[in-house]
Amino acid sequence: VQLQASGGGLVQAGGSLRLSCVASGRSFTRYTVGWFRQAPGKEREFVARINYSGSSTYYSDSVKGRFTIHRDNAKNTVYLQMNSLKPEDTAVYLCAADPTAWPLSYSYWGQGTQVTVSS
Repeated sequence: VQLQASGGGLVQAGGSLRLSCVASGRSFTRYTVGWFRQAPGKEREFVARINYSGSSTYYSDSVKGRFTIHRDNAKNTVYLQMNSLKPEDTAVYLCAADPTAWPLSYSYWGQGTQVTVSS
């Protein structure tokens, strides 16, 4: 599976962005997908994940209530809707996929997309 993340950019605090993670190479429909982020000088951080059908999601406390993950399997795409953005959300956002239900680690990673939130 090849993953391509996009949708990042520069936004003011309080604004919104929608990230997309598009999969190619094989069927995406049985994969759990996660979003992660990494800020300069910091370790990679889990953001959100969604199961293969979209019926179950999980968020980190830092984004709960502001971010929403959802997927369109017909389009092989997982989205991360980010609202009420804060400067501390600034990071490179990466998507990852794995065929297990709730993976401890992910087998496939895409390249990141930069999100910058100005104050």
